[in-house]
Amino acid sequence: MSIQRVDFLSEDTLLLENDVIVVVQPRKGSSWYASVFLVVNAALGAGLLNFPDAYQQAGGVLIAVLIQAVLLVFVVCAIMILAYCSDIDKTLTYQDVVESVCGKNAQRLCAFTIMTYCFGTCITFLIIIGDQWEEFFLFAAHDWYCTYSPWYMDRATSICVSSILLVLPMCFPKRIDFLKYASFIGVLGILYVVALVTIKYFLPHPEPGPIAVKPVQWEDVFLVVPTICFSYQCHVSIIPIYSCMEKRCLKEFSKTVAVAMFLCILNYTGTAAFGYLTFGNLITTDILLSYDPDISVIIAVLLIAIKTYTTYPILLFCGRAAFDCLWTDIFKMSPDRVEETEFKRRIIVTIIWFILTLALAVFIPNIGVVIQILGAFAAIFIFIFPGMCVVSAVQEKVQVQGYWTTKLTAITAFACFFIVLGTFIFGLTLSQSIIKDEHGVKGDKSRYTC
Repeated sequence: MSIQRVDFLSEDTLLLENDVIVVVQPRKGSSWYASVFLVVNAALGAGLLNFPDAYQQAGGVLIAVLIQAVLLVFVVCAIMILAYCSDIDKTLTYQDVVESVCGKNAQRLCAFTIMTYCFGTCITFLIIIGDQWEEFFLFAAHDWYCTYSPWYMDRATSICVSSILLVLPMCFPKRIDFLKYASFIGVLGILYVVALVTIKYFLPHPEPGPIAVKPVQWEDVFLVVPTICFSYQCHVSIIPIYSCMEKRCLKEFSKTVAVAMFLCILNYTGTAAFGYLTFGNLITTDILLSYDPDISVIIAVLLIAIKTYTTYPILLFCGRAAFDCLWTDIFKMSPDRVEETEFKRRIIVTIIWFILTLALAVFIPNIGVVIQILGAFAAIFIFIFPGMCVVSAVQEKVQVQGYWTTKLTAITAFACFFIVLGTFIFGLTLSQSIIKDEHGVKGDKSRYTC
C-alpha cells in the first residue's frame, strides 16, 4: 500500500483506491477579495484614459452614462454565464469554456479571436507606457529634453528599457494568480488618478470648451460603446481568475464580481464625467495629457505607467493560452506531449509575443483608434460567445429531457438577443473606427510641449 498527495478542492479527505491511500489536500488559491484586485486590474486600464473623450463623442455625460448602465447589465450577465459554463467541466480558460459547451470549431474561432484581441491590447499598453514617460521627461527635464533630445530619453528607448526590466519578468509564470500582489499596486494607482481628476474639477481651472448635451447625429451615441466594451472587458481573464480561486463556486465568485464592478463603475464614471466637464471638447484621447503638468499630474502619469506594467502580463497570459490551444490542436499533440513541452513553449511564446508587441508599439503613436477597434472585438467576448454558450447549453438540456419548457424558451430568446446585439455592436463600432481612421484622429497633444 502506498500514499500519494494530491491537490484538490477545499477539505482534507482520505480516499482508498486500488490499495492506494490518496490524501486530498486543500487547493491553494486566491480568496474572493484577493481575486477582486485581479478582476479590477484586468478591467481598469487604458480605457480609463480614453473614457472622457468617449463622453464627448457620444454627446455628453447623461447619454454616455445611460448607455453604460444598459451595457453593464450584459457585461455582468456574460461574466456569470461564463463562470457557470466553466463549472460544467472545470475548465481553466475562456476558449475551453466555449469548447465544453459549443464544440471544437467554436473553440478554435474563440482562441484565434482572443489571441488577436490580447495582442492588440498589449500593444496599447506599451503605447501608454511611452506616453507617460514622455510626459514625465517633459516635466522633469524640459529644456534638456527639448534641446538635445538624448537617446536615453527617447520614447522608443523608454518603452523598451522599462518594459524589459518591469514587464517581461512578470510574463513567464504559469498561473495568473501570481499577479495578485502586483494587481493591488496597480489598483491603488488607478484610484489616485480618479481622485486627481475629481479634485482638479473642483479646483480653479481654465474655462472648458463647449460641452455637448446631445449627440450631433443619433448614431453618435454608439461611439461610446467600443470604449465601454474595451474598458469593462475582463471576460477573457475571468475564467483563469475564477479557476485560481481557493473556493471555486458561483457564490464566492459573485462577491468578487459585485465588488470589482462597483469599483470599476465608480472609477470609470467619475473620471469620465469630471474629466470631460473640466475640458469640454478640448479633451484629448488621453485625459492626463489635457492637464498642465504639475507634481500631482506627474505622479499620476508614473502610477498609470506602473499600473500598465502590472496589467500587460495578464493579457499576455490569456493570449498565450489561446495560442497554446491553437498550436497543440494544429499539431495534434497528445496530453503527455503537451505537458512535456509546456515549459519550453511558454518561454518561447512569451519572448516572441513581447518582442512583436514592443516593436509595433514603438511605431503606433495614438491609442484612440486602437481602442475603437479593440472595443469592437471586445463585444465578441461580452455578447457573442456567452450567448452561443447559453444556446448550446439549452439545446443539450432539451435533448436530455426530451421537451422544451417556457423557461428554456425564454432563456434561449435572451441568449439570441445577446448574439444579435453583439453582432450589431461589433459591425457598427468596427465600421465607425475605420471611418474615423480614414478622416484622421485627434492627436494626444500635451499642454506642456517643446
